[in-house]
Amino acid sequence: MTPSVSVVVPVRNGERSIDECVRSLLALSWPADRLEVLVVDNGSSDRTAEVLQAHADRIVLLHERRRGPSAARNAGLRKARGEIVAFTDADCRVEPDWLTELVPALDDPDVGIAGGVIRARPPAAAVELFGEAIHDHQKAIELYEPPYAITMSWASPRNVLESVGGFDERFLRCEDVDLSYRIVLAGYRLAFAPGAVVYHRNESSLPGLFREGFAHGFHSVRALKCHRDFVERFGHSRISRRGFDRIGSRALEWARSRDPLAACEAVFDSGKQAGKIAGSVRFGHLEL
Repeated sequence: MTPSVSVVVPVRNGERSIDECVRSLLALSWPADRLEVLVVDNGSSDRTAEVLQAHADRIVLLHERRRGPSAARNAGLRKARGEIVAFTDADCRVEPDWLTELVPALDDPDVGIAGGVIRARPPAAAVELFGEAIHDHQKAIELYEPPYAITMSWASPRNVLESVGGFDERFLRCEDVDLSYRIVLAGYRLAFAPGAVVYHRNESSLPGLFREGFAHGFHSVRALKCHRDFVERFGHSRISRRGFDRIGSRALEWARSRDPLAACEAVFDSGKQAGKIAGSVRFGHLEL
């Protein structure tokens, strides 16, 4: 029997993108009587609420006053009725067969999370296309150790999410990494679904890419601090020169060839290392 699915979307000040996101979810090929869409407004001060009113008869609209995507997703999880809970973001558009391709990976009871492909929203310039490397879900799930999933394209059995306590609301970012690690520690594995595609509004400028790298680096320190014993099983070192060496080599390559990819990598990695330094100070835990 087709499982019931609840899709949870957190949004804060998403007036420019939330309509496209919701319309794509309502156009999913999943049976309508086995699907609910829950949108959690996390204290928007723009026209988000007005935009969502156009879909009020087809979605469940929730409000969460505690700030942060973790709190918003947990609010959706508490109200979700589906056997499966899927997550995407307010600045994403899903393909019609997103759930059809994503959910079957959960037929295996050992799989706690299924994750799909995250692509740049077309038309995409060089900086936006670089975002596909940042959000390479196949690498995150199948290559990186320990693996993690990204909430832009995520599905889990509801009972698995509930059994590990949902998202940690202390996290304003990297909450998906933290939850992934806890699900792996609970004995489950992650599965990549190559046919499940979402399109994300990636950063479009180098300053924006630096800020994104900074946020990744800053909040990763807290996740690594919380899971220090776990990541050490995989040989993770708290101090490594590789990140700094990579910045230097990519900067030199850009200076020689003006390759936009090299520029993107140098800028993003510079932001990430700066974020790690700031995060190490903020969270009292050295990660470089």
